[in-house]
Amino acid sequence: MNKQLWSKAWPHMAAILFFIIISYVYFSPVIDGKVVVGHDNQTWAGMSKETTDFNGSHDSPTLWTNSMFGGMPTYQIAMDSPATAVSFIYSFFTNFPRPVFYLILYLIGFYILLLSLRVNPWLSALGAIGFAFASYNFIIIVAGHSSKAITLAYMAPVIGSVVMSYRSNRWLGAILTAIFLALGIKSGHIQIVYYVMMLLGVFIVSELIYAILEKQIKSFLITSACLLGAAIIAMGINATTLITTYEYGKYSMRGQSSDTAHSSQKSNGGLEKDYITQWSYGVGETMTLLMPDFYGGSSIGTLDENSNTGKKLSSLGADATQIMSTQKWPLYWGSQPSTSGPVYIGAIICFLFVLGLFLVDGKYKWWLLAGTLLSIMLAWGKNFGILTNFFIDYVPYYNKFRTVAMILIIAGYTMPIMAILALQALIKNNIDKAKLTKSLYWAAGITGGLCLLFWLIPSLAGNFVSPEDAQFSGDYVFLKTTLPLDRQAIMKADALRSLIFIVLAAGAIWVYTKNKLKAAHLYLIFAVLFIADMYPVAKRYLNDDNFVSKQTAEATKPTQADKFILQDKSDYRVLNLAVSPFNDASTSYFHKSIGGYHGAKLRSYQDLIDVQLIPEMQAISTVFQHAKTLADVQAPLSKLSVLNMLNMKYLIYNPETMPITNPYANGTQWFVKKIIPVENNSEALRKVGQIDTKHEALVEKTVASSLPATFAKDTTATITLKKYEPNDLVYSYKSSSDQVAIFSEIYYDKGWTAYVNGAKVPYFKANYLLRGIALKPGQYDVEFKFDPPSYSTGNTVSYASSILLVLIVLGGGFFAWRNNVKGKGETGKE
Repeated sequence: MNKQLWSKAWPHMAAILFFIIISYVYFSPVIDGKVVVGHDNQTWAGMSKETTDFNGSHDSPTLWTNSMFGGMPTYQIAMDSPATAVSFIYSFFTNFPRPVFYLILYLIGFYILLLSLRVNPWLSALGAIGFAFASYNFIIIVAGHSSKAITLAYMAPVIGSVVMSYRSNRWLGAILTAIFLALGIKSGHIQIVYYVMMLLGVFIVSELIYAILEKQIKSFLITSACLLGAAIIAMGINATTLITTYEYGKYSMRGQSSDTAHSSQKSNGGLEKDYITQWSYGVGETMTLLMPDFYGGSSIGTLDENSNTGKKLSSLGADATQIMSTQKWPLYWGSQPSTSGPVYIGAIICFLFVLGLFLVDGKYKWWLLAGTLLSIMLAWGKNFGILTNFFIDYVPYYNKFRTVAMILIIAGYTMPIMAILALQALIKNNIDKAKLTKSLYWAAGITGGLCLLFWLIPSLAGNFVSPEDAQFSGDYVFLKTTLPLDRQAIMKADALRSLIFIVLAAGAIWVYTKNKLKAAHLYLIFAVLFIADMYPVAKRYLNDDNFVSKQTAEATKPTQADKFILQDKSDYRVLNLAVSPFNDASTSYFHKSIGGYHGAKLRSYQDLIDVQLIPEMQAISTVFQHAKTLADVQAPLSKLSVLNMLNMKYLIYNPETMPITNPYANGTQWFVKKIIPVENNSEALRKVGQIDTKHEALVEKTVASSLPATFAKDTTATITLKKYEPNDLVYSYKSSSDQVAIFSEIYYDKGWTAYVNGAKVPYFKANYLLRGIALKPGQYDVEFKFDPPSYSTGNTVSYASSILLVLIVLGGGFFAWRNNVKGKGETGKE
């Protein structure tokens, strides 16, 4: 390696080595083989168990699972996608243990972003630290939001690549955009991708304005066309995921409202506004960007014996040390229903961001400021309804995503970018000293002044009372007084903490402006300050206590109820009332569940839950309150028409006792004696709980007109489940007369196909969301197979796009090599 190449390469090698080391230091328990168990990881384990087990033992993957909500596609659960041009990059980083590789990805992703903006390697590494150690990046790891973390990391260089394409190198920027956007989409969190596209939209509008002013429209259009092509290739590489998701989305909760929608907020599509904005950041809560626990921190926070609560417990004669070490307290007092922690960008980052407003060139400053403000105001959600409602109603696809507070990830990108550009402008030393000094005073005064103000007058933040405080009464009524005092103390401590870091950062810059520090020394000082500021805050929310042994993490033990049910080798479904049945996927780990957990379940099933299943579950609860014998419990189960047609054979009420066996479950399939025509889905949904689903079936008139209204009795007719695989169901049928069979399987015609002895036959929707089929006399097999054309189409597009990207990369590399050789040749001639 020649000296010139080494001089360029070694800073990058040093940065990456540092990133790896600090990641292992932060997550040091992984060295002992420990892992972090996030709630969503446990949830995913339950919802994906049937799918992963099947895929591990079969050559072709299943795209359907029956383990949740009666059955649904696996597209957003655990879908096997084909290997692509970017798969090797994605796989490489997974060689690092979780969660180490998340942090490495955060650091490298933002490092590449800043390099793309022509920031030197040392400042880029500094910026990577500032971005990566933001509190939210660790909170999502401990929650188990793996896809969100990975997507956040890969979308950072997408931002840098797009900026590079417009500002410095059109072709390289476009190629890198295709690669990193493909990785971002592959990571699986489309909401993060969407928000980054919003930020890039702001940037591109800014570029258009400058192109018009500078009369560079042609260059702007060429670059835009190149980036559009890059985006198309990236989407093409992920076509399998995108096409199936787009198809399924129309029928999920995030698609068009069905004609059965009963909500007062029925919309033209997407989620309901209350659901979208349930987690809205408070306006005052925005101060957490600057002061981490401004609003108390976590909804399940910790206090010590020296807190107001601890001292009160001691005065009452309790063992405060023991209690405070084990008890969790509702310290968060903001407007969100609950939170695992705040979005803390960093006191120094906030200070440098404001400084950047004075020092950074307008071509960067204005789009970064606009993106930051848009992010903050949209995160307010229902607390800033004018803007939020406009976006929900008029901005395409915005209403497909919930938890609007998540859009603060945009500020998580833009504020560190501005901060590092401010330092870069400072280092370049081409700013008038008087302007620099004035800007420094303003930035420190604004950010430090806010910290000082809230430290001196904490009541400006509010009354520190949480809605959760109302639950305390009797012996615990004192908490209504002590917890607000503790929250105030926490806020004051963090206000002072942030003030100190701002003063130190501003002081370092002031000394540098007096030529008493070299740039290298300033880099080192800010590296130490960034880590000292952000590392401990991140540790509040993800620390060594969150790690457990791998054996413990992987252990999912069946309860006594599970063990009893698992002895039954027939096909059945379970309703687990010991958990929140429609917000918990643990039951799906062992059984086919009536419930489950998924943010995009079929809309038809959600409507069935709201209109029919919840009332039937309430009826069950009433029975349990008054029943004295098992017979008292079982007898009323015969009236649960909907749960019975879903084949609810077992009911778990207490996980450590035997489940209730339901003798009235309809089974996996049955013949009906009567067809009842209905006008539409809405009528079917209303009436399905009023009929005897074992002997009657609701069918829309357009289909019912081709079926007999009643059927001749054939006591010898049989239909039994012969083969079960989640994507392939085979039934053995025998009858001497025409029959209509109903199956306790969810109707979804975008992939499910019916066959009789291998020949494709039509089937229809019955009882609002089940499958029905008209069968002629005879003895033969009836088969349902799930093989969606959208999946195979997506695979074809993905392969073609991957080949195209490889050819472009190879072609780009060849031309770069040829131009380099040509340049050296011309230099030699001179």
